[in-house]
Order: sequence, then C-alpha cells, then structure tokens
Amino acid sequence: MREWLIKSREERGMTQDQVAKDADIERTYYNMIERGKRRPSVDVAKRIGQVLQFEWTSFFTPECNETTRIGEQKNLVQHKEGTQ
Repeated sequence: MREWLIKSREERGMTQDQVAKDADIERTYYNMIERGKRRPSVDVAKRIGQVLQFEWTSFFTPECNETTRIGEQKNLVQHKEGTQ
C-alpha cells in the first residue's frame, strides 16, 4: 500500500473517483496505484501529483514505495523542505 498517497488524497477530502477523474485515468487504475499493484507512467504520475499537489517524482523514490510508512514520508518531505 502507498499509505502516503492515500493520506494525501484523504487530507484533500477527495475520493479515488475524484482523483481519477481529475487526473483523466480510470478509477480502477488509480486504485491499483494506491494499493501498490501498479506503478504509474511518468505522465500519469505528473497528473496525479498535480491533482494532489505533491512532487510527481515521489512515485519513483525508494522512500515512497509501497512499503514506506507515513511517518517516514513526512520526515522525508520535511527534510527536503529544510524544516527538520
């Protein structure tokens, strides 16, 4: 599971269907991405990142893979922003 992605969506009060529609992808595909069953293409990662307002490259970093815990992701973001 990509807990960081689920949390990002939920923090914005969005459903999987809303994210999928705004990113112009199928909801089932988005669901598979959230569950860590599929890795998005660069184009899809950019669209999801834009919808949920995060850096799209997060999908391709070891820190944000499907086994990363939410706390680790938060620490990574704070570190990158220089707010440790």
